[in-house]
Amino acid sequence: MTQIADLVVSTLENDAAAVIQEWLTEAKAGNPTAIRTASADAAQIVAALAKALRAGADANAFTDAQWSELHGVLSDLSRSRAAQGQSAGDTSVFVLALKKPLLTALQAHIARLDSVQLPALFWELTRLVDSMAQYTVSTFQAARESIIVRQQEELLELSTPVVKLWDGILALPIIGTLDSHRTQIVMETLLQKIVETGSELAIIDITGVPTVDTLVAQHLLKTVTALRLMGADCIISGIRPQIAQTIVHLGIDLQGIATKATLADALALALQKTGWQFSRQH
Repeated sequence: MTQIADLVVSTLENDAAAVIQEWLTEAKAGNPTAIRTASADAAQIVAALAKALRAGADANAFTDAQWSELHGVLSDLSRSRAAQGQSAGDTSVFVLALKKPLLTALQAHIARLDSVQLPALFWELTRLVDSMAQYTVSTFQAARESIIVRQQEELLELSTPVVKLWDGILALPIIGTLDSHRTQIVMETLLQKIVETGSELAIIDITGVPTVDTLVAQHLLKTVTALRLMGADCIISGIRPQIAQTIVHLGIDLQGIATKATLADALALALQKTGWQFSRQH
């Protein structure tokens, strides 16, 4: 361990409480609304930083495996703050606030450094804390992207509910645009429900689909084909006048697929196809 690293470790271990207290004060001054459970975070970061430097970790190579424990602590900090709705900037400001208390605590040891070592200490500390802050930003962004992807998947699942309308008849109301990913979820959900219920007919209602173009029509045809391979038939409902004109203008072939204007009409046809008959009591 170099003399500079030795001084930093000594400061972190002997003056940890003072460093953490000044760190929290500095961080709160920079962003008073973003500091939550910061004391425990700061203590973990200081301990992991001292441990890595004591083990000989190179401050100029922050991606090395020797920093893995500190990486883990910073990753946990980023993920927890992302889940709390804080921004990457808030987390970065918190970590960068460590610079001032470290330099303040090291003033007591300045006499032990010569004119060459002093700038080197300042640069090494600055670069190390900057690397820590940048690491939290990268991890924060990855955590936010993971949250967004999970939420999108959950919304897709919620937006493709399969409803049992009658014995042997299922309905899938679609709201929003159909893309390749969503079509795959629609097919998987519908096919699984066909297997679970033993249904022989499914109604796909596109009343909530704003527009139907060639791509959307292809996705619908793929879904119908998959249903037929499972031995089930399909009716498409929600064919509004505008959608009917679009389908004709695009030359989309829906021959062989039953279509209806409303879900009620589709249900009546489905009941007829499955052999149900009803009469009104007078």
